[in-house]
Amino acid sequence: MTVNKQSTNTIMMIRPFAFNYNVQTAVNNHYQKVVEPNNSSDQINLKAQSEFDNLVLKLRSIGVNVIVFQDDNKFDTPDSLFPNNWVSFHSNGDLALYPMYAENRRQERREDVMEFVEKNNHLINNVIDYSSGEEAGLFLEGTGSVVLDRVNRKAYCAVSERSNEDLLIEFCEDFEYTPVIFNAYQSIKDKRELIYHTNVMMCVADDFAVICLDCIDDKKEKKNVISHLLTDGKEIIEISENQVNSFAGNMLQLLDRNNNPLLVMSESAYNVLTNQQKNTINKYAKIVFSSLSTIETYGGGSARCMMAEVFLPKTK
Repeated sequence: MTVNKQSTNTIMMIRPFAFNYNVQTAVNNHYQKVVEPNNSSDQINLKAQSEFDNLVLKLRSIGVNVIVFQDDNKFDTPDSLFPNNWVSFHSNGDLALYPMYAENRRQERREDVMEFVEKNNHLINNVIDYSSGEEAGLFLEGTGSVVLDRVNRKAYCAVSERSNEDLLIEFCEDFEYTPVIFNAYQSIKDKRELIYHTNVMMCVADDFAVICLDCIDDKKEKKNVISHLLTDGKEIIEISENQVNSFAGNMLQLLDRNNNPLLVMSESAYNVLTNQQKNTINKYAKIVFSSLSTIETYGGGSARCMMAEVFLPKTK
């Protein structure tokens, strides 16, 4: 019988070859910005590679097993360093492939990446492929769209153009999760716009959840989310919409070499947390942060998006 754990100490990360501002994703990712038009593509990419390498180094130094695949120039994939949107690895040996909103991101789903994970002593038994949703204009972008409570089998999803409710329910039926569905908003120029990915405003760990409840405008939906988290024994750590804008919701719990919990985030996320929020997190996990300002600015994603957790069985 497979034992479900919330966290792993093995992740897969993809080192970018040509990271840059992706026009195709900027349509509904309000976190992407062009702030330094003087920066050349090469400069942006070099900075992103440096931030990537520093995070990997930091994680490896505390015993996280990081499988790094080097992206290449086979395809135009400026967002390849965010693999959690197109793939998820599960403890029963299943691998899920997801339908992506941006056409150039669909090229990130690569056979050689999956083979690379297998070569690193992991067993893939079964591939469940949802990518045909793209033909119907339906998208569900992995653990960006769906925040999983793997122990309690809950799948939290803020529906949006990139997070389709029907596909979520199909995923939940296949993987035996209970869907917890809601709408999450952010204020853009005095308008309430849907948040494109759930993991921007929410992170679920073993004993706590970091969440921006202010993003959930509907009282019933908010109450339902709170009820699920409290029923499952999570301490709720509330963050503000301003903190969400600095990627304070985009965190991931991992395990160090001694199986102690870590909460991984960016430096910008860490800097906007209050002392009280940090103290509450520290009761449950050691905070690990790294500067990802270039990746956040041009890519509109942060630490959590860069890490695809590997729960697959080991072959050795």
